[in-house]
Amino acid sequence: MYAEERQQAIAVEVGERGRVSVADLSERFSVTGETVRRDLAALQRAGSLVRVHGGAVRLDVAAVVDEPDLAEREGARRTQKAAIGAAAQQFLPAAGGAVLFDAGTTTFAAATAIGADARHQFVTNSLPIAATLTALPRSNVIFVGGRLRPKTQASVGADACDLLAGLHTSVGFIGTNGLTLTDGLSTPDIDEAAVKRAMIAACDRVVVLADSSKINRQELVTFGAVADIDALVTDDGVDPGLASALSSHDIEVVIA
Repeated sequence: MYAEERQQAIAVEVGERGRVSVADLSERFSVTGETVRRDLAALQRAGSLVRVHGGAVRLDVAAVVDEPDLAEREGARRTQKAAIGAAAQQFLPAAGGAVLFDAGTTTFAAATAIGADARHQFVTNSLPIAATLTALPRSNVIFVGGRLRPKTQASVGADACDLLAGLHTSVGFIGTNGLTLTDGLSTPDIDEAAVKRAMIAACDRVVVLADSSKINRQELVTFGAVADIDALVTDDGVDPGLASALSSHDIEVVIA
């Protein structure tokens, strides 16, 4: 079956069922999950469906799956996140360098691992991370203001993006809800995606901090391509094949 025929068949199935999964489509058409994801991406660009985590839904039933609360996310995979946070310290610049922290529980783990003698200019849109970094006596913190999302305690919106557009940092620690080879970095929320894009643009070096549950996962809104990533810090549960593929794209992969 040609790609066009397969995509037409997928579109018909979504129209009839309302929702399809990558796993089911992969088995039905005897193709890989990555092939199915490419098909779904093409159909979304054509306006035939909306991609969601694990598959796609019909346009009239499209909805973003509700994100877990911050407290719930903090309790998940705590050991892996702590290890990732500790491993991320190797990417800190020399004293005096500017460091950006995206909001998130894994980036929070990296912030809490910084030693008290650190001398940096920190930038963040996360209330918990800002509170942690302001306790470092030899460093300064710029809080990226804007509309505060209660669910993530992150500031978002046009004001946040405008402030980031005027900043330049040596390294940025970026969190993500999903990372795939074909679709890059993604998150469920449009406003958070916009801020993350602005953060990536403000960094000389982008270090993605993500536990292995986020790998080979696609969320609703893409905010960065694989080409935007300089390094990935993850845990030993990561798919070895994907880790190797990311390395072939000149991405430094660190297993915490």
